[in-house]
Amino acid sequence: MNRVVVGFDFSAGSAYAVDLAIDIANRWQSNIRLVYVKEKNEDEGPIREEIERRNAGVSHLLRGIQIEYVLRQGDPADELTRQAKEDNATLLVIGTHGMSGMKKNLLGRNSYKTIEESTVPVLIVREDFNFNKSLDTIVLPIDSSDDTRQKTAQAALFAKTFGATIHILGLYTSNFADVRGIVNNYVKMVERYLEKAEVTFVTEYVDVTGTVTSTTLEYANRVGADMIAIMTEQESTLTSLFMGTHAQQMINESKIPVLTVRPSSVLADRND
Repeated sequence: MNRVVVGFDFSAGSAYAVDLAIDIANRWQSNIRLVYVKEKNEDEGPIREEIERRNAGVSHLLRGIQIEYVLRQGDPADELTRQAKEDNATLLVIGTHGMSGMKKNLLGRNSYKTIEESTVPVLIVREDFNFNKSLDTIVLPIDSSDDTRQKTAQAALFAKTFGATIHILGLYTSNFADVRGIVNNYVKMVERYLEKAEVTFVTEYVDVTGTVTSTTLEYANRVGADMIAIMTEQESTLTSLFMGTHAQQMINESKIPVLTVRPSSVLADRND
């Protein structure tokens, strides 16, 4: 049984991450591992007491699974990704305040590094997300980059888990016919994959105005998305190059949970 690993630091964002992780883990029948990364001289006693109290408080939500925890010491991003790898985790979940609260939240400040280092998909959850709504709409942006389709399998897994509809968003970042043709071909490949997987989907194409992130978020808000699936490295427009990476922008700006998937080419390099 693979685990769902959750970064935890007593912030509201990480508490929401636990709530969402429980919902996911119940459906996957995966145990949950909370990871608290402590400072060098931090007393473990009160930490363990509070985590155990909180775990007892959510025990009634567990459906045939267990919630465990481990204390680690070191760089938060390093320790989270190491634990996820040691546990052969299916998913790593992190809660964050977003741009306005990065300085208040140790895990939030390390979200970027965690995404960059993680060999498993990372789900970033903002504390202001509406958890009263079921996860039934997933946005899957597809551009002309080589790796853009690799997030399809993970998006399909969540869609089947929650009975969600995937909204394929074909992103045109150029007026050149060749580039637009690549996007069209990639979208068709994704559609065939989802048809074979028996996942409900709809498709729309849009021209990118501004950045890939802003265009994706505008669409996601319009369709009432509950999750956006992206690659950790994705096509950038000239404008977006001056505003940080697509993944960083998305984490900062999206109030919708963001699922980040590492390109297999990068994972292969790391395993060499």
